[in-house]
Amino acid sequence: MADINRDDNEIELVHPPRFSYGERVVARSVVRNDGTYNGRDIGEVLVNKGEIGYVININTFLQQFYIYAVDFVESGHRVGMRAKELCTLDNLPEEVLAQLGAKANVLATLGSAKPIGSTP
Repeated sequence: MADINRDDNEIELVHPPRFSYGERVVARSVVRNDGTYNGRDIGEVLVNKGEIGYVININTFLQQFYIYAVDFVESGHRVGMRAKELCTLDNLPEEVLAQLGAKANVLATLGSAKPIGSTP
């Protein structure tokens, strides 16, 4: 157990989780199999940077970090990720939405099976 890298001095658990159940999130980097994902080779890409997923569970690790189980629909993988590896699509700050301008409207359709406002 001494070889576990506690890369952060901050204890995330003193704050509420950053993401909530069902929240749309985007991967901030490529996620490769570290050997904990059954049926895939070590080093195989599970999730690509920019892939959209949904938080399906929230757990903890080492009594320090939140681990978010994210279902990435496009690749079909469910992986555990830290908050620093994810970015929300549903709860962006107002100043970010203002900077995006008209492009902010596109966020509502990202990751959806059917764009909002479309007809069947």
